[in-house]
Amino acid sequence: MRSLCLLAALALSSLPSSARGADDILIADFEGDDYGLWAVEGRAFGRRPARGALPGQMDVSGFLGSGLVNSFVGGDSSTGRLVSPPFRVERKFLNFLIGGGDHPGETCINLLVDGKVVRTATGPNDAAGGTERLDWHAWDVSDLNGRDAVIEIIDSHTGGWGHISVDHIHQSDATKMAAPAERTVVARQPYLWLPVRNGATKRRIQVREGGEIRREFEIELADDRPDFWVHCDLTPWMGRELTVRIDRLTGDSTALARLLLSDQIPSQVWPPDNRRPEIHFTAPRGWLNDPNGMVFAEGEWHLYYQHNPYGWAWGNMHWGHAVSRNLVDWSNLPIALTPVRFGDWAFSGSAVVDEQNTSGWRDGESPLLVAAYTSTGRGECMIYSNDLGRTWTEYAGNPVVKHQGRDPRLLWHAPTNRWVMAVYTEAEGKQWIAFHHSPDLKSWTYASRIEGYFECPDLFELPVQGQAGDSKWVLYAADGRYVLGEFDGLEFRPDGPKHQLWHGNFYAAQTFSDAPENRRIQIGWGQGIEFPGRPYNQQMTIPVELSLHSTPDGVRMAAAPVRELRENFGHAAARFAGEVTPGAAAVVNAQFGASDVELVTPAGAQGQLEVSVFGEPVVIDYDARTVKVADVAPAPWNTQGDQLRLRIVADHGSLEAFVGEGLTAVSARARLRQDSPALLLLRTGEPLSVDATVYQRTLPLP
Repeated sequence: MRSLCLLAALALSSLPSSARGADDILIADFEGDDYGLWAVEGRAFGRRPARGALPGQMDVSGFLGSGLVNSFVGGDSSTGRLVSPPFRVERKFLNFLIGGGDHPGETCINLLVDGKVVRTATGPNDAAGGTERLDWHAWDVSDLNGRDAVIEIIDSHTGGWGHISVDHIHQSDATKMAAPAERTVVARQPYLWLPVRNGATKRRIQVREGGEIRREFEIELADDRPDFWVHCDLTPWMGRELTVRIDRLTGDSTALARLLLSDQIPSQVWPPDNRRPEIHFTAPRGWLNDPNGMVFAEGEWHLYYQHNPYGWAWGNMHWGHAVSRNLVDWSNLPIALTPVRFGDWAFSGSAVVDEQNTSGWRDGESPLLVAAYTSTGRGECMIYSNDLGRTWTEYAGNPVVKHQGRDPRLLWHAPTNRWVMAVYTEAEGKQWIAFHHSPDLKSWTYASRIEGYFECPDLFELPVQGQAGDSKWVLYAADGRYVLGEFDGLEFRPDGPKHQLWHGNFYAAQTFSDAPENRRIQIGWGQGIEFPGRPYNQQMTIPVELSLHSTPDGVRMAAAPVRELRENFGHAAARFAGEVTPGAAAVVNAQFGASDVELVTPAGAQGQLEVSVFGEPVVIDYDARTVKVADVAPAPWNTQGDQLRLRIVADHGSLEAFVGEGLTAVSARARLRQDSPALLLLRTGEPLSVDATVYQRTLPLP
């Protein structure tokens, strides 16, 4: 197989092995039922070694065996001290695993000789966003050979990260502490493969050409067997000599020797994944979150997205890129936006077509695409593309807006003939959406702001269905709670309070700019929908078309799956039409896989109807007028007709439900089960007339 040949694609020598010295001397491995001869003071360490994480603590990893020192007993406010019995220094190094807080003198391990501290070390964390993983540390104690010493482990810090974790203290003639390592490669093939192991110590990798850093990122690099592989695109430097530098690597790690060069990316080599969502977009590898830069141009729907191409968890924020011609099947393209430097991440933003070339950036016949994004180290920045969004150029005058905020949303405001940027901002200790305007996408003027919105704004105008000439502006932020009102290009004036359309695993949604037929199509991040054991994490929700409707409660926004879904999932694989009676479940069988279910019942029924889709429940409560999808809290629904319509889009990883006219939508994490029927209908109350159809893909994918 071609993939097997990849193992020889990069001629790198193995890492040098350390010379074998005298046997190691164990001081403590903390595997016992108590601390043995160690003296225990205070409360923080408890009366015995911990067995992993303690109540209220994040997952603890990296320790050996089942026990470790963990001073989180009672939380960060507790204090204490552990003191070892005396021992003699007999080896060159004293190695140990350490994690927890980085508070010198307060969360630390000390080596004492003659009662004086001669060596000390702390954990790595002093701010939010850290990890409870333990990593190797070593002291060179060769100058202390033959001296008697004791070890003390201290926790006297009562604030954040006020705890310490330690394990497997031993003497050795070899250090276990990681040190920088590097290898030189010639980029004869474009993709550098990197092995990832979830939960491994994060390493920082630099790809350098001479003295220039070309790529820099953090990665949970596998020292031995990887969980999956990711790649770094070296296309811009083909044929050149590059240095791959890892900031710290243990002497027994094989990670550097495992690096591969290939002319394929990992997802092209591995077999197809029959557990990957079929309808919902997922990244080829790594993490995704907010949809970004959504724009339609030349027959393509562009979906950019927040992406960590080097790991399963959030980090290293780039813009991934995919395109579709039918809003169902997506083609992955190379990463569109890379951080200008490590730590200056490419956060969320939006894109538009500059049809009139107001910016003057157009060069060629293709439509000019312009995007705004947050550079976390600079501010709001503009980029533009003359090749249909494949590559982007930074505006030399960036940043165009500097403030405490992020996530710019661009739109063309036709009545005032200028551009508008709606952007999240923080001021006066409050959260706002601020509005700026510009004639050319370069120079921006602040106009106004509205309080009470957090992250990822969207702003657009929609007609009210059935009311000719009537329209409303819609404003929402990351939580999806929207408000209707008027917008004159300078200020948004709400008509009333916020309303809720979406419930469950839904966040940071955005709509496509420049969609044909004035369609307003939305995609959200299915926040929290994970795929354990897979090389990708999180998904997008399905594209839905938004509309405004008059209801007895006023004008409200509705969401319906785009028509393209039925065009591609239009095969009626199974149907049930009849009565469902209590105690007699109706079973509908269809092939296991992504399905689009439509169900109609009388709206005025009583009791409940449970619709189990491949083993995952959707419960309609006619008395409470709620719908509960999987583990999401019940969401209220209403309908204006005599019939209640329920549409359920089922996929590997999730269910999405749309109730009535789409005024209630729910996105829920779910795990479809192959041993369950496509539909299982269970009724409480009186017999209920149900018409249910399971639609599946019309034609198999090539």
